[in-house]
Amino acid sequence: MIMLRMMIKRKCERTHAEDRYLALVLATSAGLLNAMALGAFGIFPSHMTGNTSQLSSEVSSVDFKGLMFLLAIITAFVIGCVTSRLTGLWGIKNKIRTIFSIILLTEGIMLMMLSAFETFFFATRNNREVIVFLGFLMGIHNATSTQLSNGRVRSTHVTGTLTDAGIALGSVLSALFQRDRSQPMAPQCQQFVTHLVTITSFLTGGIAGLLLFNQFGFSSMIAVGGFLVLIAISSIVVTVRIARY
Repeated sequence: MIMLRMMIKRKCERTHAEDRYLALVLATSAGLLNAMALGAFGIFPSHMTGNTSQLSSEVSSVDFKGLMFLLAIITAFVIGCVTSRLTGLWGIKNKIRTIFSIILLTEGIMLMMLSAFETFFFATRNNREVIVFLGFLMGIHNATSTQLSNGRVRSTHVTGTLTDAGIALGSVLSALFQRDRSQPMAPQCQQFVTHLVTITSFLTGGIAGLLLFNQFGFSSMIAVGGFLVLIAISSIVVTVRIARY
């Protein structure tokens, strides 16, 4: 039950257990999809730090086509974030408790449709458009987990999560060394564990994603989309059932 409550934005404070389940599901699926995209197209659709760094390289080499492609990926990711945010705000304003589950459901369906298209009509000439669309989906994915967890879980942003984990660990060590009992360590310890779950889930998903794609091809991406759809539908059903009582 707690695993399905992770997709619901409530007025009361979220528990670390809910955030960890959220990280386990969304960071793992993000790692899976990111690695599968690498296996299929040779590029990470959610690696905005790397794509931005590569952008400067394309500028210096005057590769206009490569420059526009990287700009398109980054723009698509941002548009995905904006789309998730605006949809989430609209749902909260209209008191739709399942709005983030609906966003995840839509993402899963779009991923399944894209993967099915690639399964039957794969052509290298379409690769760039597909990667840009995957960037859009990854933007939705990351923004959804960030909004649900109030910024404590970023499913695709490993650099930021490692930074947050280091800060949390530094706070814990500082309190231990100084023996300052006025600063409780429990919240920092719990947050540090949440960050570790996020990082481990993403890395595990990445390893599994490459292995699965090498074995099953685009069918494995359809399975990831189906998994997201299953989680979203289950969360919606449970929420609606609880609301009746």
